[in-house]
Amino acid sequence: MLARSVRSVRPSHIRLATRAFSTPVEPKEKANSIIDALPGNSILSKTGILATSAAASVYAISSELYVVNDETILLATFLGFMGLVAKVVAPMYGEFARDRTAHVTKLLNEARLGHVTAVKDRIDQVSNLKDVVSTTKALFEMSKETAALEAESFELKQRVNVAAEAKSVLESWARYEAQVRQLEQQQLSSTVISKVQSELKDPKFQEKILAQAVADVEKLFAKN
Repeated sequence: MLARSVRSVRPSHIRLATRAFSTPVEPKEKANSIIDALPGNSILSKTGILATSAAASVYAISSELYVVNDETILLATFLGFMGLVAKVVAPMYGEFARDRTAHVTKLLNEARLGHVTAVKDRIDQVSNLKDVVSTTKALFEMSKETAALEAESFELKQRVNVAAEAKSVLESWARYEAQVRQLEQQQLSSTVISKVQSELKDPKFQEKILAQAVADVEKLFAKN
């Protein structure tokens, strides 16, 4: 079915389509483009390949080894179109690939520079912490001294509190003893005074005192 549809295409239609899509090109430029498209490194090798291909085509057609038909024209048109596409699209794709490669390379370089910068910053941070061991030891010794001073201060404070409490107890005890002695003296004074007053009220005691007084007076007169 594909062969029938291909055979139904007339050569005139193919030529018209080819002319419609083609643009006028200088013969010299066309020849140079054809030569550049051939494989090979030198102009001699490319010319040899072109001549050999042309001779082989002519020999094949003249010997009826290959018959030019609609399929041949369609194949030639397809190959020409593919060559045109390769000629036009390949540079565009190459430019796109180069731009894409440059963009990816730029991103990779920026990422590498960012990583290098981050590593350098981290190294600088670690370098700033190189004395952390000695600083930690000094802080630990200082904390030990601070703890010892706080313990000594707490002990002294407790001693002061105990001394103040003892002083308060002693003072209260001294006040109590003073009050007790004063009370005892008052009671003794009251007892003595009461006893003297009670004896003074006794007639016998009064006579005894009076007799003692008279005896003392008589002794005085006797001495004189």
